[in-house]
Amino acid sequence: MYRERTATVATDRGDGPTVVFAHGTLMDRTMFEPQLAALSDEYRCVAYDLRARTDRYADEYDLDDLADDYAAVLDGLDIDSAVLVGMSMGGFTALRAAERHPDRVDGIVLVDSDAGTHSEEDRQQYRMLIDRLKDVGHATDASIEVARHQLFGETTHEQHPTLVDQWARTWETYPGLAVHNEMASWLDREDFTETARTLDVPALVTHGEEDVSIAMEKAEATADALDAELVRIPEAGHSSNLENPEATNAALREFLDGL
Repeated sequence: MYRERTATVATDRGDGPTVVFAHGTLMDRTMFEPQLAALSDEYRCVAYDLRARTDRYADEYDLDDLADDYAAVLDGLDIDSAVLVGMSMGGFTALRAAERHPDRVDGIVLVDSDAGTHSEEDRQQYRMLIDRLKDVGHATDASIEVARHQLFGETTHEQHPTLVDQWARTWETYPGLAVHNEMASWLDREDFTETARTLDVPALVTHGEEDVSIAMEKAEATADALDAELVRIPEAGHSSNLENPEATNAALREFLDGL
């Protein structure tokens, strides 16, 4: 554990080539515990909290800032470069880190993420939601229900409801401003698809077959832009690495072992 100039807390486990994990919106570094447990036998695995889960949550920032934070995390841990695994918002960050810091990114893995943008209708709905959270100052019952639906798939709701409940209780503790700024960091992002085609970096895309937040078609387009393999994760939604860790871990290990 450490606290550096980015006010970031990280879990650092194992030895070997380094793999860094960046979480998605409403999540934190603990969402990658199944991956750290599975991969730290051969790899140095680092999962860190992005700004929304730190004491810098009130600062306004964008995805470029988060990409620069990744480089700062490496500096704080004396790491030259790493494979960056990003879930959702973490994937948006990974793409931009590969562009801004190519010498520090050995590969990228996008977990339930994509290089495109949200529709204007989705943006308007998200904007109304986060403005409400900012005004109220904390999560509302309505916002938590939306998150339950968006972040977990049907199979998880049916077979592992305690996992959903656990995260819902965590969301209740977040300051409304933290969630507002977290979502605002990516809500109006520009389409990165054409830039992704220019990235000279090994890539893997994994995507839950039950993901309702980002459609599989977007994952397919992103994999095509990156010239990457797309691995579909069955019985999993937007948090597929948590919902079906076995399938995710197998895809990650095959990708990492091949680098």
